[in-house]
Amino acid sequence: MSSSSPPSIPTIFSLENQSLKLSTVEEAYPHLEPLRASTSITEIRLGGNTLGVPACTEIASLLSKQQNLQVANLADIFTSRLLSEIPQALSALLTSLLQLPNLHTVDLSDNAFGLNTVGPLVAFLKEHVPLKHLILNNNGLGPYAGIQIADALSELAEKKALARKEGKEVPDLCTIICGRNRLESGSMTAWARALKNHRGVRKIKMTQNGIRQDGIAVLLREGLRGCEELEVLDLQDNTFTITGSLALSEVVGGWKQLRELGVGDCLLGARGGMAVAEALSKGTNRNLRVLRAQYNDLDAKGVKALLVASEGGLPELRRVELNGNKFSEDDEGVEGLRVLLNERKEEAGERHADAEWGLDDLSDLEEDSDDDDEGETKSEAEDDASDEEIDLKPDVKAERILKEADEAEDETVPQEEDRDVDALAEQLDKKL
Repeated sequence: MSSSSPPSIPTIFSLENQSLKLSTVEEAYPHLEPLRASTSITEIRLGGNTLGVPACTEIASLLSKQQNLQVANLADIFTSRLLSEIPQALSALLTSLLQLPNLHTVDLSDNAFGLNTVGPLVAFLKEHVPLKHLILNNNGLGPYAGIQIADALSELAEKKALARKEGKEVPDLCTIICGRNRLESGSMTAWARALKNHRGVRKIKMTQNGIRQDGIAVLLREGLRGCEELEVLDLQDNTFTITGSLALSEVVGGWKQLRELGVGDCLLGARGGMAVAEALSKGTNRNLRVLRAQYNDLDAKGVKALLVASEGGLPELRRVELNGNKFSEDDEGVEGLRVLLNERKEEAGERHADAEWGLDDLSDLEEDSDDDDEGETKSEAEDDASDEEIDLKPDVKAERILKEADEAEDETVPQEEDRDVDALAEQLDKKL
């Protein structure tokens, strides 16, 4: 006699990338049967559709009953919606999520959140103590809305601390992904304060935010310095120059668990690259596996310094990305790095994708020239000019930030895809 196992209960509810336009309750109703039929859902995926206020209200009424829900992927759900619709729709969804004690991951990427629409998100972030992983990529925040998000995270840290004092088991905020959001330097004091309050954070990605060297220095020295559990830091496509590079060299030694450092396209410069390499050579970042430093005006001396650091202070380093810098592919330091990384791959004795080991493709290198010193001097002069801007009176700086934020409200946020984020909510809790 054969026995058959009972059918498994689905734990993922997904409308992902169906290009549905659900404006009314009637339009949404036939798509929501699994949410009505089960309260065992652990993950929802609504991205790649456009949802109106009544539809979101109906979805919210069902989500509030999903007490086992852990992951909410709400990326790209407001395309073509009016500015006046988004706050109401977002408020309905996030208010229902506040009732879910196991919800630890929220992805709201590719939705336009400016000053007029960010309110419901701020309210949610202040209160949702179970939050572990926050993903906000390509939301068009601008500096002023960015300040509100950061301040909300600071309040969240206070709520988490209070809950712990009451004897509750509360997770750290482990992941913050906030890229392509035009945060700029004006919001970095608030972000530094938020990160200082969330010392257990392990992964931070704040790429392509228009942060200049003054803001980078504040973020590193006043915020990230205290994040001793940090494993992944990605600040690519912001501006460091020597100012930010020196700040990084001062604090990087405190991140003993660091596995991946992304500073590509950050204009470290020759001297800045040397400073970072020398800091990495001290042996306090022995878990570092991946270093991304493309398009930084690094020269042959900087590559040699990286080789020295890799040989002594970085025994686990396996991947270095250096394309777009100023040295020859035949340089002695480059060849030394290539040999070293290949040897480590062979010693590992495992099959890995090429993108996980060795050097990247060095097809876009620039020739080193005699004008480099002059360029470095010019960069330092630009730093000095930027420092003068930092000394602006607070009311003048605030006025400038508000003006930029108002202008940002009129811009359209492109609904871009991000492959790194696409499956992140599904994988994060397994890795951390």
